[in-house]
Amino acid sequence: MSAEFHVVFALYPGVTQLDFTGPFEVFRRLPHACCTLASVAGGTIQGDGGITFAGVAQLSDITECALLCVPGGFGTLQALGEQSYIAALRRLGARAQYVTSVCTGSLLLAAAGLLRGKKAACHWAWRDQLTKLAVEPCADRVVRDGNVITGGGVTAGIDMALAVMAQIAGVDYAQTVQLAMEYAPQPPFDCGRPEVARPEIVAAAQIRLDGIRAERDAAIRRAAELMMQN
Repeated sequence: MSAEFHVVFALYPGVTQLDFTGPFEVFRRLPHACCTLASVAGGTIQGDGGITFAGVAQLSDITECALLCVPGGFGTLQALGEQSYIAALRRLGARAQYVTSVCTGSLLLAAAGLLRGKKAACHWAWRDQLTKLAVEPCADRVVRDGNVITGGGVTAGIDMALAVMAQIAGVDYAQTVQLAMEYAPQPPFDCGRPEVARPEIVAAAQIRLDGIRAERDAAIRRAAELMMQN
């Protein structure tokens, strides 16, 4: 019997559910996969859209994993200051075969010191913040640097997970899973990246983020200070 391949999704209040449910649908199809949702408190956790997930494990009960996946979301700001969460990422990521993230999850990996000196992807509106955490931001949808694979915003999590699956189980296996999921995106508008969206659309999207800009900058500044102490 082959060994179990343990995948841990490290969650926190205010996480964006698609950031981890997209990769979950891919990773659960890995050979011998066992996927665990975990957070600091465990129990029930609420995402940033109000959806709740029950039966979440406690990160402190997990000794190690083969693959660590850290999603993003508006709860990233609070998670950056949750040192028990950051410490759990540092502990699990140090021994994992693969360390992955989606969206602003790369900021959390960076705060844990797992991306220092590496290239990483992030949501386009937060990407420049990686430099404050000693990480080189990259605009690619999926970025690999060693055993660290990071994805861009939200929907890029599926792309990231398929890329990781190809590394683990082979390209043919990953393509078979992609076909089984019928993952063949055909968005109605070609505006999913700021480089191709009209300027007024980019400006409208930025307005949503302006209200948390000061809080975001302060949270990342504190995270950078704490990272340098570890």
